[in-house]
Amino acid sequence: MRKPVSVKRKLKPSSRRYPQGSPQIRKVKKRKVQNKNAHWLWVWLGLTGVGIVSATAGAILAVSLSATPLRQVLLSPEDAAIFNQKEAIASQSLRFPKLTRPVNILVLGTKVLTSDLDDPPQDNLGYHALVDSFEGLTDSMLLIRFDPDNYKLSVLSIPRDTRTVIEGHGEMKINAANYYGGAALSARTISDLLEGVPIDRYVRVNVQAVEKLIEALGGVTVYVPKKMKYTDHSQHLYIDLKQGEQHLDGEEAMQFLRFRYDRYGDIGRVQRQQTLMRAVIEQTLRPTTLLRVPDVIGVLKSSIDTNLSVEEIAALAGFVAHTNRQDVQMLMLPGDFNGTGEKEISYWIPSRRRIRTMMARHFDQGYAESLPARKTALKIAIQDSTGNPEAMASLKQILREQGYGNFFVGGSVANPLGETRIIAQQGDRNGATELQYDLGLGEVLVESTGELNSDITIQLGNDWYRLQESSDRWTDN
Repeated sequence: MRKPVSVKRKLKPSSRRYPQGSPQIRKVKKRKVQNKNAHWLWVWLGLTGVGIVSATAGAILAVSLSATPLRQVLLSPEDAAIFNQKEAIASQSLRFPKLTRPVNILVLGTKVLTSDLDDPPQDNLGYHALVDSFEGLTDSMLLIRFDPDNYKLSVLSIPRDTRTVIEGHGEMKINAANYYGGAALSARTISDLLEGVPIDRYVRVNVQAVEKLIEALGGVTVYVPKKMKYTDHSQHLYIDLKQGEQHLDGEEAMQFLRFRYDRYGDIGRVQRQQTLMRAVIEQTLRPTTLLRVPDVIGVLKSSIDTNLSVEEIAALAGFVAHTNRQDVQMLMLPGDFNGTGEKEISYWIPSRRRIRTMMARHFDQGYAESLPARKTALKIAIQDSTGNPEAMASLKQILREQGYGNFFVGGSVANPLGETRIIAQQGDRNGATELQYDLGLGEVLVESTGELNSDITIQLGNDWYRLQESSDRWTDN
């Protein structure tokens, strides 16, 4: 495992990430940083790995962290006021802290290289090494809603290339907000983008701790959808993964997450993040994971910057511990590509209308038209994992019989599925559940791992033979 460079220096704009003509990133006021060990995307993984096994794991967490401050960067009163402090989010009971209301947590993951620094280390390593830092451009952004009222956990991925307006700096990619003003400016920018949704707390992590955390969890089993091979000597980045189901260690999981050289680019990477999150959730539900809690705690102690209290972390962990797999919803900010990206800055253009619907549906923010979508209006993608033309023909036939006229065949699924997946790509669980009933098979998942331009994606599995039974049922009626 390569050791990251640990330095405390001022960052400079990265011409690598912002092509010529993009807004110039100016210097940002230096913040007091006590310990710059962090972690990237995954307080989600942290909370999962620590708390999802049982409330006992959360209790161990609370005791173990009680003497360790988790806030690494001090907020000014003005910055602290951005986060909702009006109502407590957790209460202490005789047994275990509990959430008292729905809570929105912003997770920011940073990746900083020595080439991003105004004053790089004197010892020239000959490549752009990773730096332990919470500052700089964010590589990943998640808004996570813990909803004890409805027993749901919603995770919204915000692509780093999302075009938005950052207060005081103009229109640019949303990942620059952390560089300009840290967690506070990021929270304000994301709240403005998401219909004014309140953000209660934040967590900042950096890329190195993903590897540490996956190692602490004993690795993770995931299906690699294609051969992934890429080399970047300038960063000492070497990706070499074979297609198929594999048990990835920390370094290999990093390769899986950082690969983005496919047709969807950064959006494809967001989809792989969701795939890995789902795999980690399923793995950490196993009782044996409880034995790894001390190792996970060791990563948390040195790897996050957050304004969450220990009591609040324990309450979040306890909530996740009792969340069912089907109640975890993984969403992606609705939008579209702005073009080829070859002669212009590559942006993800947010769709205001679809954002409004998603925030009302999953974050209880604002309102949206509640008119049910007609079957003929749903845009359905079909992805085959069976390799059987008869299976695809059966699916198309029953879709027509049930009145679904707007469907198309998307890319195939490399992983042979035992059970069909019905993916609510845009978060429409009701529409996906109705489709599940009409087909008579499949598991409904709310996530964004299907075809990007679909409302619902059907990933057809080897249970397709039940389609004929469903067709006979409707014929008899």
